[in-house]
Amino acid sequence: MIDASAMAARIAAACPSSLVELDAPLGPRTTYRVGGPAAVLVVVQDLADLGALASITATDGPDTLVVGRGSNLLVADRGFPGVALALGAGFDFEEIVDEMVVAGAARALPVLARSTVAAGLTGFEWAVGVPGSIGGAVRMNAGGHGADMAEVLVAVTVVDLRNGDVEQRPAEALDLRYRHSALEAHEVVADARLRLAFGNRAESERTLSEIVRWRREHQPGGQNAGSVFTNPAGDSAGRIIDGAGCKGLRVGTASVSTKHANFIQADPGGSADDVLAVMQEVRARVTERTGVVLEPETHLVGFEGEQ
Repeated sequence: MIDASAMAARIAAACPSSLVELDAPLGPRTTYRVGGPAAVLVVVQDLADLGALASITATDGPDTLVVGRGSNLLVADRGFPGVALALGAGFDFEEIVDEMVVAGAARALPVLARSTVAAGLTGFEWAVGVPGSIGGAVRMNAGGHGADMAEVLVAVTVVDLRNGDVEQRPAEALDLRYRHSALEAHEVVADARLRLAFGNRAESERTLSEIVRWRREHQPGGQNAGSVFTNPAGDSAGRIIDGAGCKGLRVGTASVSTKHANFIQADPGGSADDVLAVMQEVRARVTERTGVVLEPETHLVGFEGEQ
């Protein structure tokens, strides 16, 4: 356990433009909207403060969690006993020049998708339905509708929390595969460079509308983090879970969506531990009935014995 008050004071002194908060709720920073607090939350506004924070975390070694927009994150009800890092407005930007796009890691994917279409570019329309950020999308090679980040990513700026080093890294060095990158927990994406293509704006706007319509029709709203489990090779996790009879399965304040079996819904004011219990029960039933071992796509934080 860290001395949270002392740690917060050190960070506040070293990172003057950042917001530093003790015992900060993390649930509202996730799309599940459940879960406990972080011992210390730091909202960093620029690379200088991010480097200063790295000098502290490298010296004292507290557990550090990069929160992002929380669209793939489930924090245990007991919370996170370390330093949670969020990127603030200084990392929420975009620059579009011809077919090249530079976006800060905090830029929301739907916002950037619409901006690129408005600029007459194509290749990023799929992101309009993904409620994450550029940084998180790079880290997990996010995608949808037959496309992913690997198809458009050129390079990223990465900050190493172990030493504060800032590195420009080409996409080829990230080992981008299905919902995977080589980025480690101590590496923070600061911005990303994308290469798109000139297209037909009207056609791209129709594609945006179709993606939004499709997601509303096939996926639930409310408090969830999208797909819970990755798709096994050549199959759909949702189809397998549905076939195992798990739609509607409930544990306490969480349940498998009746609209899409690979979504778990959290009730307002609910429990993150209940969400995990549903995940575990779904996984067990699927394994028992089909032999398939589902792999979580959701990042679990603060749960005993869970990674």
